[in-house]
Amino acid sequence: MRVNPLFISDLAESLNQSQAKEQELTTQLASGVRVNALSDDPLAAGQNVLLLNQIQQDDSFTQTSSLVKGRLQVADSALGGVVSQMTQAISLATSADNGTRNASDLKSISSQLAGIRDEVMALANTCYQGQYIFAGSQTGTTPFSVPGGVPATATYNGDSTVNYLVTPNGQRIQLNLPGDQIFTAGAPNDVLGTLNQLIADFASGNAASTSVADTNALSTALNYVSQQRVLLDNSLTRLTAASDAVSNEKLQLTASQTDLMQADVAGIATQLSLSKSQQTALQSVIAQLGSGSLFDRLTG
Repeated sequence: MRVNPLFISDLAESLNQSQAKEQELTTQLASGVRVNALSDDPLAAGQNVLLLNQIQQDDSFTQTSSLVKGRLQVADSALGGVVSQMTQAISLATSADNGTRNASDLKSISSQLAGIRDEVMALANTCYQGQYIFAGSQTGTTPFSVPGGVPATATYNGDSTVNYLVTPNGQRIQLNLPGDQIFTAGAPNDVLGTLNQLIADFASGNAASTSVADTNALSTALNYVSQQRVLLDNSLTRLTAASDAVSNEKLQLTASQTDLMQADVAGIATQLSLSKSQQTALQSVIAQLGSGSLFDRLTG
């Protein structure tokens, strides 16, 4: 009868493997994670890295979109205020053009229009988190100033840069409107220029021959501002939809990652019990073999 001289060594190796398996199962059971090292499941570990990268990209987009969404909302609110101020200015200018106002009335209306102009200027210089939202890329520079002169001339200190955000599915969403595109766009859409001209029209106490035309021009500029506001509203709608889509995608990716990596607690507990039973059996055999010669055990 031939006897395997490596029999005890083989049993010891089996015991070591069983103990290593028990340690792996114990770790999985404690952590609730099926793959704790690359060697546990290389394919699953690789898939997990891809899922984590996509989840991180979604998180980054969500954080960015939250910031720019706030900026868009502030810009929309500011333009809403501009529309309100311009509507009031048109009402004042129309009342001044009816031919029944005296010089004192016209000067008063000029002063009120100057106040409205200053309010529009303040809205055009709106800040969000320390940055001017209508300055193009020059967010640290006050966009507008009005030097002296009759009529006064608004000066734009920003630039014409338009910024975009690219969504995970490749959409480009416009994030800003440069101030020169809104407030000093040139005739017939020059908001600040038209306001300054109306202020000058009535400042002398005499209704200028151009005041009616300037009032009509202000109505045209108001419509233009409303159109520009629609652009921002559309961007806000698209950004909200993109953010919702990314949030849903993240939920799906997280669920997939959980399914991939989560340990089957009941199954692992069963395997752990079997592993311990196997170890006990192996230890018993090795102990018995150690109390006598291998030949005696095999031939006795």
